[in-house]
Amino acid sequence: MASIISVRGFTPRFGENCFLAEGSVIIGEVIMGDNCTVWFNAVVRGDVHSITIGNNTNIQDGAVLHCTYQKAKLVIGNNVSIAHNAVVHGCTIEDNVLVGIGAIILDDAIIGSGSVIAAGAVVLPGTQVEPNSIYAGIPAKRVKDTGDNMKEVIQRTARNYPMYAGWFQEKE
Repeated sequence: MASIISVRGFTPRFGENCFLAEGSVIIGEVIMGDNCTVWFNAVVRGDVHSITIGNNTNIQDGAVLHCTYQKAKLVIGNNVSIAHNAVVHGCTIEDNVLVGIGAIILDDAIIGSGSVIAAGAVVLPGTQVEPNSIYAGIPAKRVKDTGDNMKEVIQRTARNYPMYAGWFQEKE
């Protein structure tokens, strides 16, 4: 069972058809849209500032979402995939974005719509990622445009996670 924890008078709120995997933790001032999934051992920690998550967003195993007290809230758009063990902290992620495995996005960064943050990349505080671009490296730098193939990967990943969640909800 997921842990849903109230803190400082805030209780997480969820849209319709959300899946919260066993061992996931959702805390405090969190508002999640419809058809979102939070996977095993992921932490969505809205204890020190707000976290707003759009529709059809998946937060994969071991990811950590957090903010900075009185400084940097976290805003995540629609159709966003945050891959395994990523850290997303006090930033803005627009719609149709893929955050790769183990990537780190820091305070006040803005990730433009249709972009990819490559696995293991570190997006420094205040970085503005152009829409429809791929950023990689430490620190993350623009390497190329996303292109049609990568845009399909972004959409397919966002579409597939609600399907995967359905497998865990089936009656045997």
